[in-house]
Amino acid sequence: MKHTKLHIALFLFISTTFPLFPQVNISRAWVADRGDGTYRNPILYADYSDPDVCRAGEDYWMTASSFNCIPGLPILHSKDMVSWKLVNHAIDRLPPDVHFSSPQHGNGVWAPSIRYHDNMFYIYYGDPDFGIFMVKSDDPAGEWSEPQLVKAGKGLIDPCPLWDEDGKVYLVYAYAGSRAGIKSVLNIAEMNAEGTNTITPGRIIYDGHALDPTIEGPKFYKRNDWYYIFAPAGGVATGWQTILRSRNIYGPYERHVSLAQGSSDVNGPHQGAWVSTPAGEDWFYHFQDVGALGRIVHLQPMKWMNDWPVMGIDADGDGCGEPVPHWKKPAIAGNHPVVTPQESDHFDGATLGLQWQWHANPGEWWSYSDSATGTLSLYSVPLPADYQNLWDLPNLLLQKFPANRFTATAKLTFLPSDAIIGERTGLVVMGMDYAMLSLEKTAEGFSLSQISCKDADKEGEEMIHATVPLSTGALYLRVEVEPDAVCRFSYSTDGKKFIPLGQSFTAREGKWIGAKTGLFCSRPVSNNDGGRVVLDSFIVE
Repeated sequence: MKHTKLHIALFLFISTTFPLFPQVNISRAWVADRGDGTYRNPILYADYSDPDVCRAGEDYWMTASSFNCIPGLPILHSKDMVSWKLVNHAIDRLPPDVHFSSPQHGNGVWAPSIRYHDNMFYIYYGDPDFGIFMVKSDDPAGEWSEPQLVKAGKGLIDPCPLWDEDGKVYLVYAYAGSRAGIKSVLNIAEMNAEGTNTITPGRIIYDGHALDPTIEGPKFYKRNDWYYIFAPAGGVATGWQTILRSRNIYGPYERHVSLAQGSSDVNGPHQGAWVSTPAGEDWFYHFQDVGALGRIVHLQPMKWMNDWPVMGIDADGDGCGEPVPHWKKPAIAGNHPVVTPQESDHFDGATLGLQWQWHANPGEWWSYSDSATGTLSLYSVPLPADYQNLWDLPNLLLQKFPANRFTATAKLTFLPSDAIIGERTGLVVMGMDYAMLSLEKTAEGFSLSQISCKDADKEGEEMIHATVPLSTGALYLRVEVEPDAVCRFSYSTDGKKFIPLGQSFTAREGKWIGAKTGLFCSRPVSNNDGGRVVLDSFIVE
């Protein structure tokens, strides 16, 4: 992808402004910092769904929903609230392990909250099938505790804690109608001092059926002796940001709408985090649902009027703002380098890059990061007994779309087993529909096909659009993604001349997640060994 003038200007800005900082890998797909003291939305053009943010000193920490993708609960760090780097995941495996060892699309981690209290970081998240869990750490970039069940129950989602001045600890949460049989209400329960268990039954404190249907994702705050619950309502793609306040923890709560789409092109602006800077500025993070690209993250200026927050720009002065496309960066002391989440990978580390996630709890032998050679091996995993299509594969190794326009190129060598016909690997764009370049070992040798599958989530069948025989398993596989998620596939044997193959494909989101791209390696039989694919690089630009 060619550099835009913006990217060139940004590069010059970084190199001249931050000469003392070590070189960092900046995304060639999307950068929010405009290099002139302003930023553009989204600040993260990637599927960090249901974001929550907290500040600890001069550091800002973000987490987001990860659903069934593992590792889960991404931890992102920022110094200036605009530039974010992925530094960790809080969960290596989802409990219960047996359940999540096969793909559980759309299940798992829903709408977490991250809080810093008494020198400890806490993340609470809801699993709609099992209940509310908590993990904690004194170092967000380090080790996190194993998930602890705080409140068991079906359909308990979107929890957020509040430590009150009197020592009491509360938990606000919502209900998933698909499991609980009710939605559009918010509950509060009291927890023990450690925040590890609820000690009172949940109590409904707000019914949104009339004014705020599908109210969910509550975030709990206290300011000027007011209890505040920030909660999105009206649906993911179409809703608004509702604010509730009360002098009493259990209500009654007054209602105000502080952010809505208005005349902007940002649909459904809601679900996020209020953050204050050391300088006293207030800001609000939220997501926007953009279909195949998932739920991308925006940052809005925020102010207080009559003890109500107003987010974005409020041109008519009615107390309800609308999203801004760009704005002056937060007033943060010091100079901080521009960073972005990791995308490209040269596989020179001893572990998988943080941008990669499996579609289920992984087997310990599925991959080998060989730092001595700078390669990643994916070993062929037997297909599940009930296999229909890639939707059923747990060993999909994928990463998020980084923007609405990018190119991803994988350099690989396929080394199938001599004893097996039908092993295959490939580059895939995955969602409820998917498409891929599939490199297969046949009786005649190597065969490269461009394949798509419609309604993969409903046992759709793969369709082959084009096939070419090859004499080698050493290839470059490429997908070019254009606005509106149109994908075009090509391949090369030398990395210079790329040959288009098959037909264009319009990506589709997964179950509550955006489309992703990445790789796999599979075999049709379960025997004592199989082949592998060796990856030299995965370049996103």
